[in-house]
Amino acid sequence: MVVRQHGRTGGALVVAVAVAGLMTGATGCSESGAAAETVDPGDPVDAVHRAAGELIRAGSSKARTAMEMATGGTRVTIRGQGVYDYKDRLGQLRVMLPQDATGATEHRPITELLAPGALYMKNRGAGVPADKWVRVDTASLSDGNLVTGGATDPLAAAELLRGAEEVTFVGETEVAGAPVRHYRGITDLARAAKVSSAETGQALAAAAKGFSRTEVPFDVYLDDQGRVRKLRHEFSFTNAGRKEPVAVASTTLLYDFGTPVSVRLPDERDIYAGKIAEP
Repeated sequence: MVVRQHGRTGGALVVAVAVAGLMTGATGCSESGAAAETVDPGDPVDAVHRAAGELIRAGSSKARTAMEMATGGTRVTIRGQGVYDYKDRLGQLRVMLPQDATGATEHRPITELLAPGALYMKNRGAGVPADKWVRVDTASLSDGNLVTGGATDPLAAAELLRGAEEVTFVGETEVAGAPVRHYRGITDLARAAKVSSAETGQALAAAAKGFSRTEVPFDVYLDDQGRVRKLRHEFSFTNAGRKEPVAVASTTLLYDFGTPVSVRLPDERDIYAGKIAEP
């Protein structure tokens, strides 16, 4: 059951959660096995195009996310864990920011609520009271919130595959004990924006303008029902104040399909309308 309470957007808010992420194995999944030459994978392009629709048919799942960025000789990692309702496009993640050089946690976990066209964050820091939420319109972000929040919206990540034209079937393997088919290819942000749902399309269109390149390499692992079990995108993103693009790897692991999901969006009175300090 999904409980929705909608609040008004509290003005133009600039969000800059430290971008970071994950190495492919850091999501807690494992792979085994090799490609079987006798396997007929069907049309690889069609398989990845249908992946988002299969998630919607599945209804919901648990999710683990990770994002990785190398900057200044340091590899930064952000991890998240939560649930997602694909039919109502609502999700909740607990996002863990990286430790500092001494090993101490720099920030308390951030609670993120993912909703159509919006991202809500609690424990945001940067001068935001601990009991208040920050609301951001995802289409207003130069990356469409594919990177900024420290976790890529699972359904948006799958819908991004709708823009794929170059896809190769790599082989059969396993992810977290589930048999899957591994596909590798390149999708395009602008093309995906035109064929995705309205909410996701607006965010992807923003990302197509804000990213240093619209082509996004990916690896996706689909189970026997065509559902995404693991998805890794490689984004080329330009941070504010940077001239050179930064390579960001975002990986999502989906499991426990059909798990109950209840997401309550904040009331208007709980949304912070003040100025957010620059990070």
